[in-house]
Amino acid sequence: MDPTPGREVTAQYAHALLQAAQETGIALDEALVARLRGAERVPLAWQDELWEEYCAGADDPLAGLRLGLRMQVGHLDSAGMLLVTCATLGEALEELTAYAPVIGPGAFALHRDGPLVRVEFDHDFGVRPLERTEAALTTLLHLARWATGGHVAPVALELAHPAPGAEPAHAAVLGVPVRFDAAGHALVLEAAQLDLPLVQANAALRDHLRELADRTLARLGEQDLAVRVREVVLAHPEWGRERVAEHLAHSGRHLNRLLAERGLSFSAVRERTLEQLAVRALERGERVSDVALRLGYSDETAFTRAFRRWRGETPGQARARATGEARPG
Repeated sequence: MDPTPGREVTAQYAHALLQAAQETGIALDEALVARLRGAERVPLAWQDELWEEYCAGADDPLAGLRLGLRMQVGHLDSAGMLLVTCATLGEALEELTAYAPVIGPGAFALHRDGPLVRVEFDHDFGVRPLERTEAALTTLLHLARWATGGHVAPVALELAHPAPGAEPAHAAVLGVPVRFDAAGHALVLEAAQLDLPLVQANAALRDHLRELADRTLARLGEQDLAVRVREVVLAHPEWGRERVAEHLAHSGRHLNRLLAERGLSFSAVRERTLEQLAVRALERGERVSDVALRLGYSDETAFTRAFRRWRGETPGQARARATGEARPG
């Protein structure tokens, strides 16, 4: 199978499947294995081929779950190491929404719903979507437990697909309630759990790994338009759609059309990036007015309105929580 031009990911996740196949006695095509072992980046067509062979060989409706429970931090490339060096679970999940493309296809997003937070996963998998979705969310659950020293206690894992049989074993295997036929794929947590500290927290190493992950995203972004848009916004957060599109040699309308083909919009990509920049700046203790100006908002009020929509709190409250200052009333 020829690789699909322009769609590649780093190799560590594929190597995790190869390792799991070897350890569980799943026979894979030798030519495919040789291709994957020698690759620094893996075309998604090859990864699709690997998933099909792995699941067919496993012949197990829980193949995705079991793979997720085997995952280690290093299998997620620099992004995995970045996540576990964050200060809190909430910070790690925010970084995940930005750096998931380093790991592979699929996107994560955080949505607050009163006292709960949903870590939602979306994808366009054409091959083995059920197993790959379950593997992605189980990996998140497994590593969140490891990173918090076992203190995270999710409310539920939600899957949009139907249950595979009358008595699925998912909940027993994961130790978490599992809801099938849900509105989307998500790990559901109590919002208070976002403040759980991570046992491997290391601010200096986190900052170094962010730089490494940014470079990896830039390389992947040579082929991924959404990542290229994000990189431009990171460098020029005050730019709007037309200026970003011009920088990427597109018209604004054409850029929106290309993003729409990927199920995205310029507004969504830009807002997610601005949110990440805002959170990082406030964690460093920068003044709210300075952050608002640097991100291109007309005034502090407009920035506060956007930040409250993203995070459910004001920038001042977020800054106070991150820096240990007294919260504004």
